[in-house]
Amino acid sequence: MMMRAEAGFQAVVGAPGFCLGVRCNEREILALEFLAPCSEQAPENALAAEAGRQLLAYLADPAFHFSLPLALIGTDFQRRVRAQIAAIPCGQTKTYGELAKALGSSPRAVGQACGANPFPVVVPCHRVVASGGGLGGFVRQRGGFLLDVKRWLLAHERR
Repeated sequence: MMMRAEAGFQAVVGAPGFCLGVRCNEREILALEFLAPCSEQAPENALAAEAGRQLLAYLADPAFHFSLPLALIGTDFQRRVRAQIAAIPCGQTKTYGELAKALGSSPRAVGQACGANPFPVVVPCHRVVASGGGLGGFVRQRGGFLLDVKRWLLAHERR
């Protein structure tokens, strides 16, 4: 059953089992949000159209490289974590502990920064997993719909 998307998005793109809401202005992407399956929404501006095009390109080919202007949001530490996440190659994962070691931080702090990532998929926080092979959390959730999205994204990138 398709639901109506929340208001406030400049575009909503459909994906297998979920949607992605795009929040942006004319110059930069402000946030991407996972949504339950819902109606797609036509882009309201040129950047929203480009974000939608690039998200669809990724859904068709997980090796696609994004080139969207992302807003400088978050603390210095959160931006450093996002830079480490962005460097994880498609089809591979790193643990929270591995990123923490590279950053001189703790796995918990890395997990909190991952959960605060405003640009999921583009900054592929789904590639960060728990030690021992567990999924860990996703977008500050420990179960349910969003972990199913994380599983799908990881499987999508491994095909």
